[in-house]
Amino acid sequence: MARGTLRIYLGAAPGVGKTYAMLSEAHRRVERGTDCVVAFVEHHHRPRTEVMLHGLEQLPRREIAYRGGTFTEMDVDAVLRRVPAVALVDELAHTNVPGSRNAKRWQDVEELLAAGIDVISTVNIQHLESLGDVVESITGVRQRETVPDEVVRRADQIELVDMCPQALRRRMAHGNIYRPDKVDAALSNYFRPGNLTALRELALLWVADRVDACLTEYRSEHRVSAIWGSRERIVVGLTGGPEGRTLLRRAARLAEKGAGGEVMAVYISRSDGLTAVSPKELALQRTLVEDLGGSFHHVIGDDIPAALLDFARGVNATQIVLGVSRRRGWQYALGPGVGATVARESGPDLDVHLITHAEAGKGRGLPAARGARLGRTRMVTGRLVGVLGPLLLTWLLNSVVPDVGLANDMLLFLALTVGAALLGGLLPALASAVVGSTLLNWFFTPPVDTLTIADPQNVVAIVIFVGVAVSVASVVDLAARRTQQAARLRAESEILSFLAGNVLRGETGLEELLERVRETFGMESVALLERTGDTAPWTCAGSVGPRPATTPDDADVDVPVGDHMALALRGRVLPAADRRVLAAFAAQAAVVVDRRRLRGEADRAEELAEGNRIRTALLAAVSHDLRTPLAGIKAAVTSLRSDDVEWSEEDRAELLEAIEEGADRLDQLMGNLLDMSRLQTGTVMPVLRESDLDEVVPIALGGVPEDSVELEIPETLPMVHVDRGLLERAVANVVENAVKHSPPGEKVLVSASALADRVEVRVVDRGPGVPDEAKERIFEPFQRYGDSPRGVGVGLGLAVARGFTEALGGTVHAEDTPGGGLTMVLSVPMAPGRAEQPALSAPGGSRTPDAPRGHGTE
Repeated sequence: MARGTLRIYLGAAPGVGKTYAMLSEAHRRVERGTDCVVAFVEHHHRPRTEVMLHGLEQLPRREIAYRGGTFTEMDVDAVLRRVPAVALVDELAHTNVPGSRNAKRWQDVEELLAAGIDVISTVNIQHLESLGDVVESITGVRQRETVPDEVVRRADQIELVDMCPQALRRRMAHGNIYRPDKVDAALSNYFRPGNLTALRELALLWVADRVDACLTEYRSEHRVSAIWGSRERIVVGLTGGPEGRTLLRRAARLAEKGAGGEVMAVYISRSDGLTAVSPKELALQRTLVEDLGGSFHHVIGDDIPAALLDFARGVNATQIVLGVSRRRGWQYALGPGVGATVARESGPDLDVHLITHAEAGKGRGLPAARGARLGRTRMVTGRLVGVLGPLLLTWLLNSVVPDVGLANDMLLFLALTVGAALLGGLLPALASAVVGSTLLNWFFTPPVDTLTIADPQNVVAIVIFVGVAVSVASVVDLAARRTQQAARLRAESEILSFLAGNVLRGETGLEELLERVRETFGMESVALLERTGDTAPWTCAGSVGPRPATTPDDADVDVPVGDHMALALRGRVLPAADRRVLAAFAAQAAVVVDRRRLRGEADRAEELAEGNRIRTALLAAVSHDLRTPLAGIKAAVTSLRSDDVEWSEEDRAELLEAIEEGADRLDQLMGNLLDMSRLQTGTVMPVLRESDLDEVVPIALGGVPEDSVELEIPETLPMVHVDRGLLERAVANVVENAVKHSPPGEKVLVSASALADRVEVRVVDRGPGVPDEAKERIFEPFQRYGDSPRGVGVGLGLAVARGFTEALGGTVHAEDTPGGGLTMVLSVPMAPGRAEQPALSAPGGSRTPDAPRGHGTE
């Protein structure tokens, strides 16, 4: 049986119209005679959506009893028995009630597809597994109902249901999405314009990436090599010169002119040693392209134009941006250059932009040599000139310009020898001198056509010619080699200087440093290996590139760092001259690893120092704040036990009340100290269970006067997943702090509300408030803000409250109260499956416990 097809309506946010669009498609198919049924659609009491269900066959749902309630889910067996051509299944990311056939609804859909039934479903962008962290950072809400990206990507069709944030907020304000009592909270929290805009961008980018992946797959399957300009992709060819920054900014402006433009910078290095560029400049350009929203790529290739074009065609680029050559005018005689070659070979499907810049025509400067040799190309050219050059010059002097004189003949052969030395070094120059002197003797020195020399002066002349040729060739070769060595040393010193500076300043991580090694030497992969002893196995401290070496023996090049660390490179064998720089890289990598470990030890030392600071503060607190109530208790007890004074019943009651107050204060102080000690030692182990706030908060108010707090805790709030004891203590400390700083006669307001998958408790006072710069400091241990008198506490209440709340998976922060004062906001997680219950209802008024939908559904 053929697998069914899956069509998904993807929305950027709840309420954009996914379910409505799905039902509209169902009506169109029914009108065409397609057997289409509603397997599960949740209309959430939205009138327009509910109307669209009319005229469609709805299959019965399965009822499941759970925790004293009855809930409904899609009946997969009923759908399989009915065997429709098309089934509508809403909310693909939904979590089924425990006891269902599958844990997730997308698993139910997989069964329907396997049975050959086509499925139309809906999902919001925030429910994709890979986007969970991004969505949480944008909205502050962690989506607990997710669907694997691969499930959505496998869909045969994905249609984006889009709506601008302003229109969606208008729909919300008109009551077309949520009930009126939830509109204000939704508009001021999840449905803020910024949140909706960011979610909309996520949806558009995700769909665009999937379309791009489908296009790439199609081109691969049909072996399409031509570039399809469906999206502007601009490749910037970098040489590592200072003009690269100009090219990147120009390419970014070109990309902005087209929708979805993408900038990809590529640096192509040769495979025979150190790169010929400044690593500092290349790092700056890498950072710049990433800041501009592009990507940086490092490619190894000896034929730079061919490698650049292969890269551009491989990524389906539409434009290539290159800088005008920095070569001087006379250097064009050596070849057309990279820009002209790329433009000639690009073909009609690639536009090539040559951008002018301030460095054009100024020359490239001294190249960074790759070893003390002159390079294979120059050596081959020098040998050809040294051997074939004299033969060609002899033919020219005999056939084209004969009888120029022996002296001129010698000067021409001498110039040819110097040229061979410049190109290929000493050996080609010696060959040119030997061949040239022989040809001079045979063709131009009387008697000709014989090696005999009649005139002794000519013998001297030829000997001088050979001596001068050899001497000049030696000097030229030595100067060329010294120039190459100087250029190489300059490149090495620049690399090492930049490397040492970054490492010493702590700006380079281990992976970044290893990536720099891989780029500098053109290797496939680089790994830093270490072991604890001579016989211990090697472990990888960090690596970059594919297939990194796991032992030094597996590497093409390995550099030991101390006794138990080694830098292992794969790709090719490096010349001995490169190992000096590589050894410096290895030493710096070891420094980075040591710094990382030292940083960890410093963090542990800081924790110990913080513990010492707390102990010192504790001693100070004990010396005063704990002795104050003890002194009051002792004075009262001493007075009661005194036989010299006859105390009245009122006096005795007053003294006993003072003893009781002092004992209560001691109990509170000792409780906070013990709690802080538990938090510092990490021994707080919360026992999480479902609890009602309207049972927890009133108990927490037992330590404050009855007429000092106004309580507003709705009974309809969902249950929270907390440790009741820890939450009571946290709320009690926050409320007591608010009451302490409230003006006389002003009540502290304690209210609670639900927001997405969390419940917030807000403690509002009308006290003096706290400046913004001190709002975090008041949560530190032993901190008492402002002019709080001694003896009212050791400054641990808010610190303990934050510690306990964070142990429950919640947060505590301070806000300004409108009109003056301070508002403490405690946010704790709802019980699993309760996140969106007010938005759900089932027959009989029951609520689904494990199916949070509100913000994540339509």
